[in-house]
Amino acid sequence: MAALLPPPKRQKVYHGVEPPTPEPQAPVPNVVVQFVSEEDGQPMAPAVNVPADFAREGLEALVNKLSTQDDEPVPFAFHVTLPPSSSDANAPTRVMISNSLQQDVLKHPSNAFTQEDIIVVHCSPQAVFKVRPATRCSSTLSGHSSPILCASFSPTGRLLATGSGDNNARLWDLDTETPSHVLSGHKGWVLCVEWEARERKLATGGHDGHVRMWDPKTGKSLGDALKGHSKWVTSLSWEPIHLNPTTPRLASSSKDGTVRVWSTSTRRCEYTLGGHTASVNVVKWGGGGPKGRGVLYTASSDRSVRVWDANGGRLLHTLKDHAHWVTTLALNTDFVLRTGPYDHTSKRPSSDEEAQSFAAARYQALVSHTPELLITGSDDHTLFLWSLFATMDGERKTKPLARLTGHQRQVSHVAFSPDGRWAASAGWDSAVRVWEGRTGKFVATLRGHVGAVYRLAWSADSRQLVSASKDSTLKLWDLKTYKIRTDLPGHTDEVYCVDFVADKVVSGGKDRTVKIWKN
Repeated sequence: MAALLPPPKRQKVYHGVEPPTPEPQAPVPNVVVQFVSEEDGQPMAPAVNVPADFAREGLEALVNKLSTQDDEPVPFAFHVTLPPSSSDANAPTRVMISNSLQQDVLKHPSNAFTQEDIIVVHCSPQAVFKVRPATRCSSTLSGHSSPILCASFSPTGRLLATGSGDNNARLWDLDTETPSHVLSGHKGWVLCVEWEARERKLATGGHDGHVRMWDPKTGKSLGDALKGHSKWVTSLSWEPIHLNPTTPRLASSSKDGTVRVWSTSTRRCEYTLGGHTASVNVVKWGGGGPKGRGVLYTASSDRSVRVWDANGGRLLHTLKDHAHWVTTLALNTDFVLRTGPYDHTSKRPSSDEEAQSFAAARYQALVSHTPELLITGSDDHTLFLWSLFATMDGERKTKPLARLTGHQRQVSHVAFSPDGRWAASAGWDSAVRVWEGRTGKFVATLRGHVGAVYRLAWSADSRQLVSASKDSTLKLWDLKTYKIRTDLPGHTDEVYCVDFVADKVVSGGKDRTVKIWKN
């Protein structure tokens, strides 16, 4: 039997009354738009006259058509800078264009723009892949018998390592979301876990002052503990793969005020960096420095940040601008140094030389337009942005590029986005603040948490930010509107650690469970 079509819709009958006249469409004004590059502020194309209701996708196609640098179309994010607000210092300083110029700019509550103005639109190229936002908890993994203090994804995103107050670290398989190995050996809390960027080794640092190395395939300890620190280990950092692909060295910082650099082949301490007069809270191994051979950045409770040549341990700079303990430190190259040769294409290097060339290409692509930048955060409620090696020959610059103020309480964590365009800082004032990664200019405050924010993590495409808080929730933020995109409740107590890989978010905290969140 043939399918019956529904009967035609009845026409509305106005019994002798005049049908209402349809409302005339409001005329759409035309506006003059000047597209400029976010990197250097140079015009990308001559100013063009477009209808104000021209959609964002149309603007993207137009920019790609007008600037004929690449054959492949590049995804862009567009924003317009707002004039500074005299009434509210915490108001966002830019408007993201997510619909059209008319909706987002001309109808903006600030009334800062009219159709007579030339609207300067800043264009920033985006990652060619998109990370799906996490919306649900896919696994709750128990196993630790004390609060989980640290969590870190492996560079390929296949494994997860967590460290806990039960003196054990654990490995979890993320493909199946199941426990893989228990790494027992520490005699105190496991305070930090760090993956070598080729995923061959995992290092853990404990409250017992020992550093241990593990084979992630078997879960066995590689030799005995590396002993030398007289107090607990506060952080670990591996030498970047593009500098040493075969046997990268490991740096460990400690409450005893020293940093030790360990050779992984001989398992001996190569040298000790003494100079700080109080606990060293963070160590990072950067890829820049004199002749690009690597530097160590250390932040300490003696209110200073020190920069050392990684080959020999010579002191290069002492930065003394903070007025209280320096507790957190981030590099704009953190993501490429941490993931080494692995990117979103899933290519696997077949040899150390190939891994080195992959990692070097990724590092150079990032630092070709911006040198290696450093952000330090402190208990004095402020952050500083530094560019210490602006030129490749290592010319010294020890004045900060910018002082980032606005947090009302101590800064707990700071993190650069993988592309280095943004930085986000979390504070004990329950706020997350977003800054421009190259200039340190304030962009927006993300409000929503009702307790101190402990940790932040960026997605690999730099479009999403997730924060972990004392209020037992994770929040995924939308960086177009600067509002909460998804709230991820589920933990029953404070969330101490969070990490973001591919489209999975992992979190752990005081309730002793690891939660994996995905789309």
